[in-house]
Amino acid sequence: MPRVNLRAVLRHARPPSPLAGRLSLQSLLFALGQGTFMTGSAVFFTQVVGLSAAQVGLGLTFAGIAAFVAAVPMGKLVDRFGPKKMWAVSATGQAAMFAVWPFITGFQGYVGMAVGMEVIGALGGAAYGAYTIDVLPPDERVRSRAYMYSALNVGFTLGSMVGGIALAFHSNEVLQALPWFTALTFLVNAVAIGRLPRAAHDDRTPEDRAAKVPGPGPLRNPGWLLTTFFTGVFWTNQVLLNVVIPLWLVEKTDAPRVLLAFLFGTNTVMCIFLPMVTSRGVKDVPTALRAVRISSVFFVVSCLITMATHDTVGWVTIALVWLGHVTVTGAELYLSAASWSFEAELMDPRQRGAYQGAAELSGTLGKVWAPALYTFLAMNWGAGGWLVIAAIVVVATVAIHPSTRLARRFLVQHVPADVLADARASAPEPEEDLVVGPPSLDPVDEPVPDLDARR
Repeated sequence: MPRVNLRAVLRHARPPSPLAGRLSLQSLLFALGQGTFMTGSAVFFTQVVGLSAAQVGLGLTFAGIAAFVAAVPMGKLVDRFGPKKMWAVSATGQAAMFAVWPFITGFQGYVGMAVGMEVIGALGGAAYGAYTIDVLPPDERVRSRAYMYSALNVGFTLGSMVGGIALAFHSNEVLQALPWFTALTFLVNAVAIGRLPRAAHDDRTPEDRAAKVPGPGPLRNPGWLLTTFFTGVFWTNQVLLNVVIPLWLVEKTDAPRVLLAFLFGTNTVMCIFLPMVTSRGVKDVPTALRAVRISSVFFVVSCLITMATHDTVGWVTIALVWLGHVTVTGAELYLSAASWSFEAELMDPRQRGAYQGAAELSGTLGKVWAPALYTFLAMNWGAGGWLVIAAIVVVATVAIHPSTRLARRFLVQHVPADVLADARASAPEPEEDLVVGPPSLDPVDEPVPDLDARR
């Protein structure tokens, strides 16, 4: 039998840099807390808070609207006060709100909490995106984000396990402890964020923060809004993954329902082990567009494979449904790598918070319609519906190419060349440094590089 080089395995499991390791630990903590609560949230809201399923759904709708409206203002707060500070504020605020969940007993309180959580989450999302782009060296951004994505999925897996153990007790008292566990995790996360190095935009003087950035903002950048809108369309692969394919399996195929657990397990494993592989070679807008094209091919193939399972039987159906889930996960992984490059290269580096907020706004418009439309098309139109779903993504794939060029021209026209140079990613690291396994999250014993030296 061939001997396994344990040292080589451990080397490939290390983060790309010490800073990437620390950020990956933060990703794991966030996902651990969030995943724990999400796993038991449906039972918690109905059995502990005392809501009906319709009330839960309505409250989430109100919260989604609030997050949509708050996206741009939260992004501007990030630019005003610094991404690291706002990220820590968001994590602390979420910890406090999770701690209050067990004391909420009615629909009005639930709506208020849900809205508050989403608004604070919008602040954290904009701050996290701005911070990671600001603090990571250009030639590490995509690789580090891929490593952090693996850590995120490890955290969600662990959180699902903790939430599942809590549900196994069939006790409301145990369920009441879930938000407190999440609150504690988020509080530890806030401390971990506070210990991260300051980004360049955290070191600006109060006068610099108060000064208005010359030139137009992201809402006047049509190329950025279109690019993030089409990216939102691509992210409807999650609707196929989590909604349409499971419904199709149950209602339109002879596959056993227990297959769903295997499908989601496959997705989780792929999202832990493969992000560093699928991000390989993605270093700028042209290579990101290539990753988008690969992602779209996977999306279309998934539609065609799943469509065919309506007329298959037995093990053939099981194999094809599984393969359809694998290919749509491939679409997710390649799209992730592309979106990280778009964020790094098509934002005004002086307004990363505002650009993150605008991206949330337009990206939501690109995908909010998909659950209703895709479900209707697949369940009512059959093969024709699947072809329409595939065609939507093909059209978006074609359209995102001119939109990225438009976004780039906008930056060239309105952002000084020396500032814009910071947004460009350089060539990727040598191939042997690529990580292909789940993160160890162990920052290697090297000094954190001087952030100011990169500017």
